[in-house]
Amino acid sequence: MPSMSSASRPARDHHRVLIVGGGTAGITAAARLRRAGVTDIAVLEPADVHWYQPLWTLVGGGRAPLDITRRPEASVMPRHVRWIREAATAVDPEARTVTTAADRTIGYDYLVMAPGLQLDWDKVPGLDSAVGHGGVSSNYSFEHAPYTWELIRGLRSGTAVFTQPAGPVKCGGAPQKIAYLAADHWRRQGVLDRIRVILVLPADSMFGVPVWRRALEQVAARYGIEVRLNSEMTAVDGAARELTIADHAADTEESLTFDLLHAVPPQSAPDWVKRSPLADPASPYGYVEADKHTLQHPGHRNVFALGDVANLPTSKTGAAVRKQAPVVVANLLAEMKGERRDGRRRYDGYTSCPLVTARNRMLLAEFDYDQNPAPSIPLLDTTKERRDMWLLKRYGLPALYWHGMLKGRA
Repeated sequence: MPSMSSASRPARDHHRVLIVGGGTAGITAAARLRRAGVTDIAVLEPADVHWYQPLWTLVGGGRAPLDITRRPEASVMPRHVRWIREAATAVDPEARTVTTAADRTIGYDYLVMAPGLQLDWDKVPGLDSAVGHGGVSSNYSFEHAPYTWELIRGLRSGTAVFTQPAGPVKCGGAPQKIAYLAADHWRRQGVLDRIRVILVLPADSMFGVPVWRRALEQVAARYGIEVRLNSEMTAVDGAARELTIADHAADTEESLTFDLLHAVPPQSAPDWVKRSPLADPASPYGYVEADKHTLQHPGHRNVFALGDVANLPTSKTGAAVRKQAPVVVANLLAEMKGERRDGRRRYDGYTSCPLVTARNRMLLAEFDYDQNPAPSIPLLDTTKERRDMWLLKRYGLPALYWHGMLKGRA
């Protein structure tokens, strides 16, 4: 049976371990802590729906239904973990308390920060009012992902633009993947040669790891996609179907009219995290400071961070969380026991980007902090486009997520 909500249990104001966030990182950490025998754990999470966001790309590409990406939050909450259905608004690491939107003050002995990140639609002038209609969509919202497929399916000619903002984003490959799914659909429909496809990327290359960068360059060339590097969308006029692209290398701006725009919003830590003492002063986006190997806050030894909110030099993916969670749990337990800090478990920066390149093909990019390939599937060359990797993305990884990660088993 799922644990009871705060509305149905007597309120308690202090917990041995308080986890802020009931998404991928928070639930995975809670499940592992329970399996390790930790009692008196609370998860602070206001949402009543839990989403499997990695499939939203396939929803936008017409390859998966939206309904299979959501489950009730109560169904994923680990047993014997208290669910506090409120939103955090502040943290005081000196007092060891978190304040909620309901003016509740919750004390803790140990804190795990996993509230995720926020989508800053308003950081691109015009985007907030444009998205969701008039040819503008984004797979970064469950509300808009089905509209992406509607736009792709309906376009027979014109200009399609796919953008990525500067700064860290969830799954750095997702802004590209939808461009490839769209182009593959148009190719199969026999209309690709009538559609100008533009991919706007902020970095100076298509991918940070050379072996996958070369593969993606070939994919883009195969579809005839115009790749704009060192560039980003700086404004959009939804009514006029016009956007502005800044080329930072050439220090120029260009206005383009579009028929379809898939826009990825800028992203940052939740505002209350930015204002908190736990925010990393080195992060312009307000993410939580954490040792990149132990995932422990350097100024507050009873605080750990994982997932999208942690300021780590790796991609923000569910695969990264799967490797971070065991490290957080092991080191939190070691901190509880007062064990030496020089023997702590270490996270090497592993992350994974499933790069869908066609309706039934995928590359699997796995690498560490040093951008070295870190393959986890023996005997398979995941630098090549493969159908079995697409099946893994569509069917294998969701099963691993719901039945492995969120149960603390994988």
